[in-house]
Amino acid sequence: MDMDLSLLQTRVIACLIEKEVTTPDQYPLTLNSLTTACNQKSNREPVMSLSDTDVQDVIDELNKKHMIRQEGSFGSRVPKFKHRFCNTEFSELKLSAQELAIICTLFLRGPQTPGELRSRTNRLCSFSDVHETEATLQKMSEREEFPLVVRMPREPGKRESRYAHLFSGEVEAADPSEYSPPAVRASASNDAIAALEHRVSELEKIIADLQEKLGE
Repeated sequence: MDMDLSLLQTRVIACLIEKEVTTPDQYPLTLNSLTTACNQKSNREPVMSLSDTDVQDVIDELNKKHMIRQEGSFGSRVPKFKHRFCNTEFSELKLSAQELAIICTLFLRGPQTPGELRSRTNRLCSFSDVHETEATLQKMSEREEFPLVVRMPREPGKRESRYAHLFSGEVEAADPSEYSPPAVRASASNDAIAALEHRVSELEKIIADLQEKLGE
């Protein structure tokens, strides 16, 4: 799968994906709404200042790639746009809600750590913890037909490596030998059981001490 998307193309696609999930009653988007979404100051990096003409040019480019569809409701002269990027009959790419949220967020904000992705995708999907985010990223990077993301070399002074999407060409990958699979964390139920057992043991000891004192 060769998409080779530009920065502006990924911004337009991601805005359509984001609004489809977060404001479904306003989706598909008009040109004006899409431009506003592209220029949004929150959850965007870099922040852009695109005109309607700029966005229309990107729409035309994506239309040639069959990644955008124009729709118009009956009696309305204002065209609206929706993506064909994935999970449609027009696309080979099928993504889970978590995978789609990660790609969308990487399109909107560039390379990010698993921790950043977990917190920044919370409007689009849910991850139980950062370990689940890491596991999803690992799965996405190991897809045989088309890896979706890559783990980048860790920056000096940083504890976590960032991940980048692979829809805009190659990205320098980290040395695989540096990767440690996400640690399997004890489940909350096991932790709770252990805590209760410890508490019961303490209470039994207190009762034994009281019985001994009363016997004296």
